[in-house]
Amino acid sequence: EIASCLVGSEMCIRDRILLGCCPGGTASNVICYLAKGDVALSIVLTSVSTMIAFLATPFLTWLFIGQTVEVDVTGMLVSVINIVVVPVALGLAINYFFESRIKAVRDVFPAISAAAIVIIIAIIIGTNSENLEQSGPLVLLAVILHNSLGLAGGYGAAKALKFSEKEARTIAIEVGMQNSGLSVALAIKHFTAAAALPGAIFSIWHNLSGSFLAGHWSKETEFDRDKHEIS
Repeated sequence: EIASCLVGSEMCIRDRILLGCCPGGTASNVICYLAKGDVALSIVLTSVSTMIAFLATPFLTWLFIGQTVEVDVTGMLVSVINIVVVPVALGLAINYFFESRIKAVRDVFPAISAAAIVIIIAIIIGTNSENLEQSGPLVLLAVILHNSLGLAGGYGAAKALKFSEKEARTIAIEVGMQNSGLSVALAIKHFTAAAALPGAIFSIWHNLSGSFLAGHWSKETEFDRDKHEIS
């Protein structure tokens, strides 16, 4: 709905819907930790949503836009398996069988993956400079609304269901932060490079908004703790 209202382009609509159908973002665990949320719950939610993504993402994408845009469900399913399931399975296997041998380089891989994502985002934004000039502000607005509604909706729903403050923060972060890297990869593979632009912008924005929110919640927790100690 956000995509339809703000940008009528099929390209932008399908990528934003694809983005919403992706699992929770991997950075959400770090943001949850900084926000004084429930890190264990965050890891479980991210892990479960990631492992079912090979079925859920293609199906939900087809369900929401399959009537107006051709969606290669089988091809997308294979792509998600190759992008998500196979690397995760290989990582678990290598960590299990060669744990002692990879200790020295284990801490290096997160930095490598982060650098790779930054390079991919830079390439996408660079190759879409014309589209960015034409519809950049509207795409950014839609991305901000997407992220903000996810954060607010997740937090509000959790509070309405009587979850604790830590759990509500965690659910808000998990709902508001998506695996935009997966969205970008699927958009490039099954649609066009231009269709990956919203996902690339989301990659930058949700880390900024998540960090800001985490800082606010962290200070709020410290204030409440100090207030409790004084009383």
